[in-house]
Amino acid sequence: MAIDRAIKIARILKKTRKLEKWAALEQEIREDIHENAWNPEVNAFVLSYGSQHLDASVLLMESYGFINAKDPKFISTVRAIEKELSNDGLLYRYKNEDDFGLPSSSFTICTFWFINSLFKIGEEEKAMRHFDRMMGYSNHLGLFSEDIDFKSKRLLGNFPQAYSHLALIECAVNFSNKETEETILESMRE
Repeated sequence: MAIDRAIKIARILKKTRKLEKWAALEQEIREDIHENAWNPEVNAFVLSYGSQHLDASVLLMESYGFINAKDPKFISTVRAIEKELSNDGLLYRYKNEDDFGLPSSSFTICTFWFINSLFKIGEEEKAMRHFDRMMGYSNHLGLFSEDIDFKSKRLLGNFPQAYSHLALIECAVNFSNKETEETILESMRE
């Protein structure tokens, strides 16, 4: 992403001296990730090269323009993450042990990333059901924390959590854009 953004900024500022070198490096990194972060046994992009573990953060690959939402590898990754990281509609970021032990609660932002990914791969009704359900877990002001307890649905961790809300807003914008497109197409048919 750093190289991608450097290229975009350089073009905006018309600083093109290093563009050719950066573009080649970006392509090399992209190819390396496609080759080494994809695990055919898991049928998904994984936490790290050679890993069997899933990490919901790979759902950002599409949002960042790394892969198309309709790419079979992305669709397969979304489905693998749903199967392995979903717990009662809420998502773990990952299930493997880290410095804090085994994860025991849902990472709110990941659930919104997942909802957004479902929507983008064409599972729009399912995404909306998950979104509506998720909204029921907010507090009385519609705010979210960093984590949500799987069983009690109690808000845990940092509160309110800005990142959770940014992901919520991205979902809402995508849903809204789809509704706007449908309204425009419907009015064109009339």
